[in-house]
Amino acid sequence: MVIKMISLILGGGVGSRLYPLTEQRSKPAVPIGGKYRLIDIPISNCLNSGVRRMFVLTQFNSASLNQHIKNTYHFDHFAPGFVDILAAEQRRGSDKWFQGTADAVRQSMRHLINQDYDYILILSGDQLYQMDFERMAREHVDKGADLTIATIPVVAKDATGFGIMKVNAEGMIESFVEKPKTDVLPEWTSEVSEANKRQGKHYLASMGIYIFSKEAIYKLFEEHGEAVDFGKEIIPAAITDGYKVASYEYNGYWTDIGTIGSFFDANIALTDDIPEFNLHDNKKMVYTRPRMLPPSKFFGTVFRHALVAEGCIVHAERVERTVVGIRSRLGAYSVISHCIIMGNDYFQRLEELVERDETPMGIGKHCIIEYAIVDKNVRIGDNVVIRGNPGKLADQETDTYVIVDGIVVVKKNATIPSGSRIGA
Repeated sequence: MVIKMISLILGGGVGSRLYPLTEQRSKPAVPIGGKYRLIDIPISNCLNSGVRRMFVLTQFNSASLNQHIKNTYHFDHFAPGFVDILAAEQRRGSDKWFQGTADAVRQSMRHLINQDYDYILILSGDQLYQMDFERMAREHVDKGADLTIATIPVVAKDATGFGIMKVNAEGMIESFVEKPKTDVLPEWTSEVSEANKRQGKHYLASMGIYIFSKEAIYKLFEEHGEAVDFGKEIIPAAITDGYKVASYEYNGYWTDIGTIGSFFDANIALTDDIPEFNLHDNKKMVYTRPRMLPPSKFFGTVFRHALVAEGCIVHAERVERTVVGIRSRLGAYSVISHCIIMGNDYFQRLEELVERDETPMGIGKHCIIEYAIVDKNVRIGDNVVIRGNPGKLADQETDTYVIVDGIVVVKKNATIPSGSRIGA
């Protein structure tokens, strides 16, 4: 049976918890893994699952996201498939921008009139995971569900930060609570596998991934015309109103990139021997813009657990537990440890590097940089020391850098003069 499904990917709001990475871009446009952007993750999951019709719903700081999608996702002229942008817009009868996740989908539904589909897959643009949506859709159909919610088993400590589902033995959701208090958690355990029980994962948390049957979503929007959020309003209403709401239990790797700390940890985890989110997989491919860059060059550098993208020129003494982004330049005798270096949008010409009396793009000589995120097109001079200290440094903001969660984040296009000292 062919499952006719279309995907709506939510582009996110202001993204204040990821500031300053979201100062000039939306959350889904934030670079990750050296060469990708966060939006590449849900789009790649869709493509790997046979879902080839996608709309990305955007509103805030979306110029770079729009450009990335335009330059990346081109489909065969003789096969149906697209990734299109649906920007928030004022129109006759409504002068409001998107007010929440459900409102964004509701306002966008009119653009689906000419599409042939039976199911809508709703995704977030700022999560890191690898999931087979076709398998989830087939479970949705087999259960005769109106709505299926992807859930992930979590321990009690994490359960208080999620929407928690009460799931019965048939896999149907009986009730839902948003971020329950610790004292009521025992009431919200669900039937999970023995392996999850041994790990203390007795709770099923919403992943913010939904499949709606076409008729059900239209009916829910009609019955709850003022609802603007899926988690707080539409989902509880669907359960209360007697819709068939199913759980799709997912046991793979998944993380919500919501804060600087979680973003930093997710990137550094990619340098593990065998990371839980595996970029080196023949089947679970992650796609992005093909830039046709030259190979990276290294000059005697010692690497320990590093991920290095294309087009880099590395003279550094040591690079450890670090993700090095495209076109990065790392100067001689520098030591880079536990860092995310996002790289550069273009190469500086040799004439510029030699003739101009200014700090070149990249990281200079004799630098020590630890526990830092260096955004794109940054210029760091020689003999600079940047030392973050997770959980120990107080939050701080200057014109060129921010300290959040103990991580030093050097802002996009910033210049750090030679001899500077930042952090611990």
